Amino acid sequence: MSKTIYLHLVSHASGELIEMLTRNSVAQLQGVAVERRLWKMVHHLGQMPEILAAIAETRGFVLHSITAVDVRQALEKGCDRLGVPCMYSLEPLVDRLSAHFDVPVRLHTTARDIIDEEYYRRVEAMKFTLGHDDGVAADDLEGADVVLVGVSRATKTPTCMYLASLGVKAANVPLVPGVPLPDAVLKAKLPLVVGLTVDPGRLATIRAARLTAWNESQSDYSDADAVAEEQRAARRIFVRNGWPVINVTRRSIEQAAAMILKLLQERRGSAD
Repeated sequence: MSKTIYLHLVSHASGELIEMLTRNSVAQLQGVAVERRLWKMVHHLGQMPEILAAIAETRGFVLHSITAVDVRQALEKGCDRLGVPCMYSLEPLVDRLSAHFDVPVRLHTTARDIIDEEYYRRVEAMKFTLGHDDGVAADDLEGADVVLVGVSRATKTPTCMYLASLGVKAANVPLVPGVPLPDAVLKAKLPLVVGLTVDPGRLATIRAARLTAWNESQSDYSDADAVAEEQRAARRIFVRNGWPVINVTRRSIEQAAAMILKLLQERRGSAD
């Protein structure tokens, strides 16, 4: 019969380090079932009340990678008051190295920490974007920073990928004639929803070239009149929902992304 142990993992970055340490350590224990909770990107004292409240519910053991002095002290003192053991993930190794080489320990947030945080933020954004491309997981969009909506070949995917490389969680949902948009897009509250449009003549040319490359016959997909009607229908949806619209006809991916980033900044500034 296994014994259940509770682990609380608190990370200043993506949590991959302490997850790896925990997974390999628990593997050495016999007859245990693990219940764990991970908090990522913990940088502020304001995050401590929620974390400590969750720790108080199940107790267990806390492992963290926090080096910011004020946040680390708040976490460790809070755990001490709760009577819950709390350990810095690199503490054993750091202490042994310090003792062996007779050098002092100085835990602080370094430039390298900032680089790592930025790297992991971009990795998380890329994972999210890949998992929400072209309407995939369109019922789960509240974790997105931005959702791009547009007809086929409106550069939604490459724009999302570029945004993800900057650390922005971007999803995209296609507008397909005769197919209603998912409710999650229409009811989205947290993400910024942006409509992308393209000049119908330019779009028809792009689609025709795509069909030729696929050795497929031309159809309404590339017909100029049908494409123009698609774009008119798309614009009506954008206007009806009050979404900002970007015409990407003569804009590079970088330019469109810069406009989206500006919209995000303005939205966040208004919220603040």
